[in-house]
Amino acid sequence: MPALASTAPRSPSTGTSGRPPAHGGDTSTWWSPATQRGTKAIVIKFDKETCRPCPVRDQCTRSKTGGRTLSLQPRELQEVLDPARLQQADEQWRAKYATRAGVEGAIHQAVAVTGIRRARYLGLQKTHLEHVFSAVALNLIRLDAWWNGHPLDRTRVSHLARLDLSLTA
Repeated sequence: MPALASTAPRSPSTGTSGRPPAHGGDTSTWWSPATQRGTKAIVIKFDKETCRPCPVRDQCTRSKTGGRTLSLQPRELQEVLDPARLQQADEQWRAKYATRAGVEGAIHQAVAVTGIRRARYLGLQKTHLEHVFSAVALNLIRLDAWWNGHPLDRTRVSHLARLDLSLTA
């Protein structure tokens, strides 16, 4: 598994990034600002002659011919992301997020089944009645699924898997 990019010492003023001490501590040969998928980033490349003899090369890169390439967030963003990612590894955070995922699933089902984002009628009373009927319909759908042992949502099957299933049938 590659070492975290944020563990490598870096110096934007000199345009170098050091490799962690376990990797020889060499500095980078190329440093360039870039935009990746609409987000600002800094791309750092290490020379292949530096990386090739490294005893822990397979932990840094999958490249067989070139050196390691790092894509880093700007320092301000990286300093915010690192603690957030550490927090996400905590079991308490995962339990809290599981609750959120369940709520988001219910909202998705309401939108997909009843089209609740747009009211069909004008007026507060009619719109409220529509929401009540939508909630009743969703509760009946969920009860039916629970009583019959059906999952609430089907798992996604890719186009290739569907094609494979149709060819074998």
